[in-house]
Amino acid sequence: MVAAVLGILVHNVVSRQIVGEVRKEADADLDHALGHYEYGTTHGDVNVALDPPDLPERLRQLVARGRTGSMVGEHAGKPVMWAAGPADDKALAVWIPYEGTRARLRDIDTAILASSALAAGVVALAGLFLANRISRRLTATAAVARRISAGDLDARVDFPADGADGAEEADADGRRTPGSRDEVQDVAQALDSMAGALQERLEAEKRFTADVAHELRTPLTGSLAAAALLPEGRPKEMINDRLRAMHLLTEDLLEISRLDSGVEHADLARVELGRAVERAVAGTRVAASVQVVRDAVVLTDRRRLDRILTNLLANADRHGRPPVEVTVEGPVVVVRDHGPGYPPELIEQGPQRFRTGDPGRGRGHGLGLTIVAGQAAVLEISLGFANAPDGGAVTTLRLPVGRLPEADPPAGGDTP
Repeated sequence: MVAAVLGILVHNVVSRQIVGEVRKEADADLDHALGHYEYGTTHGDVNVALDPPDLPERLRQLVARGRTGSMVGEHAGKPVMWAAGPADDKALAVWIPYEGTRARLRDIDTAILASSALAAGVVALAGLFLANRISRRLTATAAVARRISAGDLDARVDFPADGADGAEEADADGRRTPGSRDEVQDVAQALDSMAGALQERLEAEKRFTADVAHELRTPLTGSLAAAALLPEGRPKEMINDRLRAMHLLTEDLLEISRLDSGVEHADLARVELGRAVERAVAGTRVAASVQVVRDAVVLTDRRRLDRILTNLLANADRHGRPPVEVTVEGPVVVVRDHGPGYPPELIEQGPQRFRTGDPGRGRGHGLGLTIVAGQAAVLEISLGFANAPDGGAVTTLRLPVGRLPEADPPAGGDTP
């Protein structure tokens, strides 16, 4: 746009100057011809005539009002510059060939157009280079932000500093100096600082949780042993129930701490999924039906898979409503109840420890689903949470498939 505006301005200035020179020459010839006409002498130039038929009508009307003027027109089919003035109630006119002037203007316009196109191309390439550089850096920053939001707190942008030492510099008025960083780098540095602070805070919370659980484990174990010595009765049952609940909570916290620390490793084996699910469901106290639509051999850790299914069934029994259904179709296991369903924030963000959802809906998700998510990550199981259209929470497990060698029978059932 700048090149176009400058090109138009240059064209107008140059055109006005060139046309003005031709017009001045035509006016000089007209003054000379009027002088000769006034003295009755011959002008001696063939480009002079009284009332020529090709004289433009606008110029003829101007002369009729006793004035002189000039304009571009045609004579004998060729472009000329006309100049005319009154002479005894007639129009004395002179003309100068204008074809060369038009060709000169076309050459100038071509040069202006080429210069404008060249300037626009250079500016566009420079703009594309700068915009692409900024876009790549913003894209990298956005990708790191998405990784951090997905749980990868080790992700950093780490853009190299533009200056020699990478230090932020500013003058007394707060303006940036040539060696200071740009705004994109400021955003990246702020994102890195936020990720670092968030990681430190979460690590501190994990350590605190692990320390508290570890410190509680010993006194709780002693309390359970001491409670066993109490006389039989309702008080003993109530104390044992509360102590067992606290003991299970402590064990869950320790398990979550181990999962958070990344020290857990799966003992993988090839397992017949249908039989493994049936055994896991049978080992719980939940009244759930199992339907094996299509069995499959999967590569998993059966102990950890049992832990996942046990927590899902316990969560469905505690917060949902019967019937609780477990379906196996290939390497996919679906656990569904017919209760109020999962809260929207769990479906969007996944399980969060100690979050109990909306009390008014009667649906919670505390440490149980957090352990499910952690164990699923160890086993590389794709985990999905949703609500059924007709009501009820739906949890989907997609397990990695393992091929069964002939000499290696699958786990999950009795070998014939």
